Amino acid sequence: MRLKLSFRHKEPKMTLLIGILAAAAIVSMVTAAGLGPVSVSPGETVRILLGRIPLIGGIIPETWEPLEQNIILGLRLPRVCLGMVVGASLAVCGVTMQALVRNELADPFILGVSNGSAAFATLGMLFGAFSFLGTYSLSISAFIGSAVTIIFVYTISRVRGRINITQLLLSGVAISMIMDGVTNVITLSAPNALGLHNAEFWMAGSLAGARWAYLTLPLAVLVLCMLVLMLNYRGLNLLLLGDESAGALGVNVRRLQKLLVIVASLMAGVTIAVSGSIGFVGLMVPHFTRMIVGGDHKKVLPVSALLGGILVVWVDVAARTVIAPEELPVGILTAIIGGPIFIWMLKRSNRGRA
Repeated sequence: MRLKLSFRHKEPKMTLLIGILAAAAIVSMVTAAGLGPVSVSPGETVRILLGRIPLIGGIIPETWEPLEQNIILGLRLPRVCLGMVVGASLAVCGVTMQALVRNELADPFILGVSNGSAAFATLGMLFGAFSFLGTYSLSISAFIGSAVTIIFVYTISRVRGRINITQLLLSGVAISMIMDGVTNVITLSAPNALGLHNAEFWMAGSLAGARWAYLTLPLAVLVLCMLVLMLNYRGLNLLLLGDESAGALGVNVRRLQKLLVIVASLMAGVTIAVSGSIGFVGLMVPHFTRMIVGGDHKKVLPVSALLGGILVVWVDVAARTVIAPEELPVGILTAIIGGPIFIWMLKRSNRGRA
């Protein structure tokens, strides 16, 4: 299923659309921060947040309990912010991969970064192989796994000094299967059931361990990669026409392909390192975005980022409230919710072409 270069699309005004989505993102974050086993009203949440702002904080009457402040600022707000960054990164990564391989069925994990991260993370969780890395051993080991996987895939996919897209996909599938086998060997050798449960929960995708310190690197990577992609949006558009056509129109295809592999791998690796594997976001959100704004990446990239962030924030709310006080992995819910919605979008798209 090839991506179609369709820019003649009845598109809403982008300024208005971005403004609405940005407002929806802020409202979602404030509301979501108050939802959970212990609920805090949106108004109280806003007052708690305003109370932490210099100059403004002194004039806000303190009507909240210390427990509510600790829940909002220490537990829920970092989780909600991380969910917004993770969702945006996965969506933008999906857009990048689909442009690179010119196929709307591509997703952020198509190059095997998810399975590579899982292999190294489970090795660390179950056998303490990376315990010398300290508090952030899980995140660092997952990122190392994704980096190793990408190096292998990139090396195998090079043909005569350039990336061969077909070989890139096939090598990604092969390395992914190898890493999946390694992960299965590690989990079958698990020394205890609790460690195995924690490993499987992480692999299913979760924001449960969110901390403020986890936000810095994913946010910096997202901003940097978004800047790079927005500067190259014309190349992304032309790449959909094919390598030869894009080259004839002035795009340095070889350089752009390398850049997209680096950007997609960096975003996927950093995201998986802090949240585990959250599927369907990078596949579904770009597809839905193109139904709204068309195929121009100048519009697709920012809209996808906002929609992806909002989606993950609300799915995470469902994950921690459906069976409260227990919680479900976010990745399971994105698959359960996203699968039927994606099928509906495909059917709707096919009816539109008929």
